[in-house]
Amino acid sequence: MTHIKNKKYKITVVGSGYVGLSLAVLLAQYHKVTVYDIDPVRVNKINIGKSTISDDGIESLLAKNTLNLEATQDTEYAYKHADFIVVATPTNYDTEENRFDTSSVDLVVKDVLALNSKCLIVIKSTIPVGHTESLRNKFQTQKIIFSPEFLREGFALHDNLFPSRIIIGSHSKQSKDFASLLSDAAEALNVPTLFVGSSEAEAIKLFANTYLAMRVSFFNELDSYAFSNDLNTSDIIDGLSLDKRIGDGYNNPSFGYGGYCLPKDTKQLLANFNQVPQSLIKAIVSSNSIRKDFIAEKIMINQPKVVGFFRLIMKEGSDNFRSSAIEGVLERLRSKGARIIIYEPILKQDTFNGFEVVTDKKAFIKDCCIIVANRMSSELDHVNEKVFTRDQFNSDI
Repeated sequence: MTHIKNKKYKITVVGSGYVGLSLAVLLAQYHKVTVYDIDPVRVNKINIGKSTISDDGIESLLAKNTLNLEATQDTEYAYKHADFIVVATPTNYDTEENRFDTSSVDLVVKDVLALNSKCLIVIKSTIPVGHTESLRNKFQTQKIIFSPEFLREGFALHDNLFPSRIIIGSHSKQSKDFASLLSDAAEALNVPTLFVGSSEAEAIKLFANTYLAMRVSFFNELDSYAFSNDLNTSDIIDGLSLDKRIGDGYNNPSFGYGGYCLPKDTKQLLANFNQVPQSLIKAIVSSNSIRKDFIAEKIMINQPKVVGFFRLIMKEGSDNFRSSAIEGVLERLRSKGARIIIYEPILKQDTFNGFEVVTDKKAFIKDCCIIVANRMSSELDHVNEKVFTRDQFNSDI
């Protein structure tokens, strides 16, 4: 693979969420990078050196003001002269259509090709298997590729600097140049790089996240069994994790898998199976729902009058609670009669989805009969006897 660190490219990244901004910051160390976003607040933040997401690495690099980075809402300025255009727009799962809503990706591709037919369009947004090929056929071009990302919330820049692998859904010269952009900007040496077909790259993303969801679900079901039979969950997990074939990653029980990727990616993979025989993928999706049912029942077993939820975020270092398993537990408790209050400093409103939000932590702790926490916090150590958590190892994974 050719190394091109000394060659300067013009790169546009569409979208300034975890994927888009982390990639933009990574590449802006060596190339001219423009971030396109429809949100003027996000555009302004980037242009004054502020991050649009919670990520210490990104915030640190932006603060140094040494990046060749700007943001804009002007599509022509962003697209017309770029060598590479990276699409990192959201693709939420549409439950009615039983597939990702790819409309934002499709619109970007259409707009880019109308202004710039020479650039390579790299889709980073998660999409159904076969979608890149359908776009190539629709627009009669091979200059659209898919390259999955494998990032953790709060560690997005770190995971770009030290990637586990680089997957490129194409064998073209331009796609190999893009792979070099990623590997040359990384601090890790000799990053494994794999060039595959576009549909295979899409499948890698969905199967990887579904495997992680399966692992989360496995240890959650182990905990459900141990909890129900008065067994020590952490002892059992420690015994399993000493087996090198199992290891100790993603083994800390939680209220379920959540976040940007795992819930929607597992559902998309299940939909992609369609008429292919399977039972495991369906079980992974249903297991997450069953776990939240179990947690809700255990919270209410002693009929507490006031149930407090300490934070909606799934883990430290995150500012996101979209598709959080905690939300699923909240919804299950809605009809069970208890007063439910939430302590979440990120929230600026008095209510969240109809639930009361409390901003005074001392008052919150005092009012609660039981405090529900997906991950234990040192802020709750002094009221440990009130806390309901399945966190065994005080870790985020």
